[in-house]
Order: sequence, then C-alpha cells, then structure tokens
Amino acid sequence: MSPSRTPRALRAALAAAAVLALSLTACGTDSDVAEDGELSIVTTVAPITSITAAVAGDRATIEGLVPEGTNSHTFEPPPSASALLERADLVLVNGLRLEEPTVELAEATMSEDGRLVELGTEVLPESDYLYDFSFPEEDGKPNPHLWTDPTWAIRYAELVHENLVDLDPEGEATYDANLASFEEQATELSDALRADQESVPADERVLLTYHDAYAYFAETYDWQVIGAIQPEDFAEPTPKEVARLIDQVREQEVPTIFGSEVFPSDALEEIGRATGARYEDTLRDDDLPGAPGDPEHSWLGLMRSNYVTMLTGLGGSAPTLEALDVTPAVPDEATYPQ
Repeated sequence: MSPSRTPRALRAALAAAAVLALSLTACGTDSDVAEDGELSIVTTVAPITSITAAVAGDRATIEGLVPEGTNSHTFEPPPSASALLERADLVLVNGLRLEEPTVELAEATMSEDGRLVELGTEVLPESDYLYDFSFPEEDGKPNPHLWTDPTWAIRYAELVHENLVDLDPEGEATYDANLASFEEQATELSDALRADQESVPADERVLLTYHDAYAYFAETYDWQVIGAIQPEDFAEPTPKEVARLIDQVREQEVPTIFGSEVFPSDALEEIGRATGARYEDTLRDDDLPGAPGDPEHSWLGLMRSNYVTMLTGLGGSAPTLEALDVTPAVPDEATYPQ
C-alpha cells in the first residue's frame, strides 16, 4: 500500500465524519467487537503498542504487556497476564521468536474467538530473515527488530489495520483514516532520515551498538552494522570479541559507539577508552522517550530520537529530523506498563 499524502486537516475531517457516521449506524449490526463497543487488544513491546494505538484509535482498549526498559528477549509474562490474554479479542506480538513465552501463554489461555497475530513473522518472508552477531543462524532465531525500519513499521501498521477491519468492520472508515495518517508520518520520518544522513559520508554510516537492533534499518538505508556487544546469550562479550571490536573501531575510525540507558555495557565503555571513541549511552530499541501522554512517547518519537542520536554521534546533523512534528495524529490511549 502506498503512503497517503492526504493533508492532515482533510484527514482529520474525514476521520471525524467517519466516527459520526459509525455512531449513527452501529446499533443492530453484527460485529466481533466486545459488548462495550471496543475491541480488547493485548500487545507486547512498546513500539508495537504504539503502532497499534495509532491505527486503532478510540475503537479499542490496548494494553501493553512488556514493561518498558525490560529485555523483551528474556521477558516472562507474569501470572496476571493470563487474565488479559483470556479476554483479548486480538493479541499482537512481534513474532520471529522474540516473545516465545508470551506466545505459549497466549495459545494456552486465549478464548476460541481470540486471535493471535505475529506481525513480523507474517510480513517478513523467510528468505529475508537476517542472522547476525546477536542472532546466529545456527540458533534458528532471526533478528526480530523490524520496527526500527520505517518501511517495515508501515507493513506492521497495514497488518494491524487488516485485522482490525476483519474483527470490527463497522470501524473500517476510522481505521482507514488512521492508517493513512500513520503512513504519512512514517514516510515523513523516512524522508527526513534520508535527507539528514547525507551529512554523514556513506562509508562512515557505521554502527557498533549495545544490541543488534538495527539490521533491517541498515539494509534499507545503506548503513553498516560492524558489531553488537550483546551476544545471543545476553552476556558480556569475551575478551577476544572485545579485542576484535577495538581493532575494527580503530581501523574504521569510528567516532562514536552506541550504548543504551537501559542496558549499561562495561564492554562498550572499555572499547571507548581503548579507541578514543565517544561512548553514547542513550540509544534505545523499544523503550519510548518521555512518559505516556507525551508527544514523543511513541514509535515515531522513539525512532526520531534514535536517528538524531546516531547521525549527530557520527559527526552529522539532523535539522530535518529535529524539525519533524512527532505529535501522534491519533491520540494514544494505550496502557504502557512501567
């Protein structure tokens, strides 16, 4: 589906008209929507929660399951998750073997009418799976971080839209308008990134990160991921691996290596000291900036923040990204566990 270029004012009017029309016609029709008139949706990581909220708007209650700042690869759902999953009309997970304990619990506890959708597994052909530092092919778990690439985030939103319309056909006009808004904002983000990354020479767009969350992003936007500190078992790398990365950073004269405020890394600090590279510890992959209700507390705000951090860290500038309006076109009323 090609991104919409409908002016925002017109989109807002269309959405309002759609909501009014739906409120007048909703009574007496068949629908899979819960008795209170809203779909009950459970999501996992915060970026998926945010993308879902952007498409669903106020026609669903959306409850995130994975607390922000939690390692989603090792997250074990608490016993209280069973009740959420049991009453859910729709459970949206990333898939690609990211949330296996949650998927197993959902399959065991969801009602017969509930629907489980693994977004990444459905949109990404197996031939396009990427295996790398943290996700070696011999383990059979592909890199799951599609959402750090706007082009894949749009595919997530389209699949969310498809399922919402199927479950709640009365809301189709609203979901259409919301999807168009999300696609426009995601495309504006992508365009701003492409414009601003020209401030960094192509051969200097290199990433050494705390966690290998940018593989699909790098493939789409012609960056190079030279390493990830966090190996597949999420332990610190071996001295031999650290020495190899020190040599690579020196050889490529990488000015900045990127860590996380959520997952501090002694190894990255050591590499920074040994090479003179700056250690930037504010990159994040699924911990949204700000607090729930803030404009930047969204998938859009997350990725804008990361791209600005990467570009400025590598000596470039990001005026187009910094000027981007990250206010969600649709108010985010999802629940994000803290």
